This record gives sequence, structure tokens and C-alpha cells, in this order.
Amino acid sequence: MTTPLRPVVALTLGDPAGIGPELVARLLSRPDVPRQANIVLVGDPWLWEQGQRVAGVRVGTRPVEDFAEVRARPDADVPAFLPMNTVDPVDVIVGKARAAGGKSVLQVLDRCMTAAMDGQIDAICFAPLNKHAMKLGGLRHEDELHHFAEYLGVTTYFCEFNTMGSLWTSRISSHIPIKDVPRYIDKDRIKDATRLIHRSLLANGVQAPRVAVAALNPHGGDGGTCGREEVEIIEPAVRELVAEGLPIEGPYPADTIFLKARDGLVDAVVTMYHDQGQIAIKLLGFSKGVTVQGGLPIPITTPAHGTAYDIAGQGRADDNAIANAYAIACRMGLAQRQAATR
Repeated sequence: MTTPLRPVVALTLGDPAGIGPELVARLLSRPDVPRQANIVLVGDPWLWEQGQRVAGVRVGTRPVEDFAEVRARPDADVPAFLPMNTVDPVDVIVGKARAAGGKSVLQVLDRCMTAAMDGQIDAICFAPLNKHAMKLGGLRHEDELHHFAEYLGVTTYFCEFNTMGSLWTSRISSHIPIKDVPRYIDKDRIKDATRLIHRSLLANGVQAPRVAVAALNPHGGDGGTCGREEVEIIEPAVRELVAEGLPIEGPYPADTIFLKARDGLVDAVVTMYHDQGQIAIKLLGFSKGVTVQGGLPIPITTPAHGTAYDIAGQGRADDNAIANAYAIACRMGLAQRQAATR
């Protein structure tokens, strides 16, 4: 009997002072989770023990010394555990962003990305991290996505996607001041972001993705009387994408475009800046949302919420978002694996 092809997914514990270890423990205690992928849990043993203790569960794992062992056992339903020693417990204060925790996160993620470049894993799902802690710990970029892109040698367009259920969003600009947003609005970025989310939806199993583009200005610019970006940049970009054969619509005013999304008329929305899409997505389902790092050579996903320092260590964390992030990593990782074996 042929063993079904399964992706190898690296799973990390996130910021040691946040809810990540608890979330991962809850996730791996779900009976269906190990059957979706060959899992490699990566992190500090003491932190994994703490996560299980806070969650009130015990999860069986098998120790491994490197990622290659997991690729060699495609039928294993028990998650593998690759231990690292990145942070001392005395340097972690639950609920506090500290340099030691941020440095730990970077070390774990870098090891996973090295494994990805070596062809040993197909996707990464990481528990919530804290950008402030990471910057204290050595992060030189505005966010983790730019760190991933540099580490993986990405020179083409990349951007962050956010998802809630079947709805995906991408954005032209991300973690920058609002005053700088207009500098990022150009045709090439709009076309690149739109093509990228269309391809990513296909990799996630959506057969014929429907993508809509948001306007920048109130009322979509009102024909140029309330801003010229729609007339001069966004509409021409949409027309050129349609001419390529992509099913793209817009631009639609940002205060109504998510009504179409809510009603199932589109699968993805390309937004112009961070909060334009994030507010809508988080209102639709804060505890279920997922962030996908788009444009990288390997799928990388995480819950859209943060480290929740205010409830860390209390056993109250909701694991729905990380379960959704893991499911997307499995689907996209499988597509990656299938493409590599053709």
C-alpha cells in the first residue's frame, strides 16, 4: 500500500514570554493534527515542558537530532522534537518583552529556514512572536518578513497576507508610518501584490481565485476630486492585470469592499496599507486569523494575533488561530512537496 505524501512542517514555540508554548501544546494535543504532516517541533525543552504544563496537556514526541531524520520517516504520526538551547529560564519573565526572548526566536527561526534551504522541510508554522523583543534581541528589519526574505535570498516581490476563513488580504505597504503610504502606491507594486496573492490562493487549493483591489482615498477618489491615485495608478494597474487574463476587479472604496468579501463575492482583497485590511479581518474573526508570509520560497504561517502577554501563563489562550495557521502550512507545504517530486 502506498503511503500518502505528507509535507514536513517545522513548528516553533514563539516568544518564550508569551502564549506560544501553550498554543503549540494545545494544537499538538488535537488528535487530527499529527496526521496532516510530519511535524518537527523546534525549541527549548524547558519551554516545551512549560507550555504543556500551562495548557494542562501531555503530548508524546520523539527526539531527533536534525530535520533529515523526519524526512526519512514519512509514516510517523508522533511529532518529532528537535531540541535547541537558546534561552535560559532565568532570562524570561512571563508577559514581558525581553532581548533574550527575541534572540531565542531569531535563532529558532533561522535554523528552520536553513533546513528549508537544504530541502529538509516544506513549510514553517511559528507561534506568536513580539517584534519589540526581537529588535531588542538583534532583529535589524522592520518586521520578521523582511528578515525571512533577506535570510532566504529573496530578490523578487514579497508581502504579508492575512486570512480569516476563506478570505485573504495582501497589502501594498506594511509596517510603515501612514504618512509614508503614498510613496508605496505604484503600478508595479500593485500588480506584483495581486499576482502573488492569486498564485498563493491557487497553492492553497482555491481553483479560480477572485481578487479585488481596494482604493486608497475616500469614496475611491470620487473621480479624482478626492485624490488622484485611483485614476492615475490603481485603475491602470487593474486594467493591465485584466489584460493579462487575471480575474481582477476594482478599485473599490475601502469602506465597502469588505462587504463584498463578507458576502463571499471575492476570495481576496489587495489593500493599500496595513490597517485598511487588518481592521476588517480582525473584526471578522480576531481569534481565527492567520498571517502568511507571501513571496518566499517556502510557506511560512503564524496566527494573526500577538503574544498576548496579558494572559500568558494563565492557561486561557485560544488555539483556533494557530490551528488555522498550521492547516494552511500543511496545504501549501504539500503543494510545495508535490511540485518538488514532479
